[in-house]
Amino acid sequence: MCLTLEQQLIRLIIPPLTSAAYKGQAGRIGIVGGSREYTGAPYFAGISALKTGADLCHIFCTSNAASVIKSYSPELIVHPVLDSCDDDTGFGSLILKLHALVIGPGLGREENTFSKMHQVVEKAKELQIPIVFDADSLFYINSHPELVQGYKKAVLTPNIVEFSRLYKAVTGENLGGLEDLNKKVQVLSQKLGNVTVICKETNDIISDGETLTVCKEKGSPRRCGGQGDLLSGSLGTMMHWAHMAHIHNQSELFNFPNWKPNIIAAAGACMLTRRCSYLAFQKYSRSMTTTDMIAEIQLAFTSLFS
Repeated sequence: MCLTLEQQLIRLIIPPLTSAAYKGQAGRIGIVGGSREYTGAPYFAGISALKTGADLCHIFCTSNAASVIKSYSPELIVHPVLDSCDDDTGFGSLILKLHALVIGPGLGREENTFSKMHQVVEKAKELQIPIVFDADSLFYINSHPELVQGYKKAVLTPNIVEFSRLYKAVTGENLGGLEDLNKKVQVLSQKLGNVTVICKETNDIISDGETLTVCKEKGSPRRCGGQGDLLSGSLGTMMHWAHMAHIHNQSELFNFPNWKPNIIAAAGACMLTRRCSYLAFQKYSRSMTTTDMIAEIQLAFTSLFS
């Protein structure tokens, strides 16, 4: 099999499976999201993070969502803290142990939830934790772009509708048509201080304002809800892997002097999500759901990166 440059780099950041590893080393991922109305999204993101290869996943949700999310899977560690009064309840010590955060799946748009989320993000930035922003967290960033401004370990994952809102909020201009979309993704990233942006469209466009890559991996025409949660969860895991590889300066990576952790992690998660969609669609066609895609993560991962 002839591997693309991105696939070669992704293979280099994947931690080996070895008996010398300890629990948590391959990733302790936090998902900040889950509300009374939306309990599926944080589950999809969390289970995708685990099935991609993280060891542990903590979900920080509102109290009325916790029991429901716990019922979906015993693999997820659920903390009902997003609507607590204490600013640090459930986060203070735990956040120190997390390798990456995914903010937004099923978060909802309650002001008190946004306030708690903002505090968590500020603390994560102090600790230099990689952060993925998805779903309702992007809605918040429309009016609070300073939350992500210049934070180089952040990745935003808007679909085209979310991207158009962000573009308008940050640049002051309407997106208009989809012509020159690559350039507009690059411009949005630059305006946010070179934060990495994945614009989910016919092809996924990834840019940090300097580097730009387009994921053209074949997906499917099915647009069931939850596919973005699979992307954000797997991206959380790959962000940890990519930044750890970057810190440790693995010798093989010296052959690729210009590689960037966010770009490689983003490319890997986009490829994986699209391959899962393609494989599931071959089996279920119009009946495909995100649950079917999650069942394909192992095969998709192996066929792309092994």
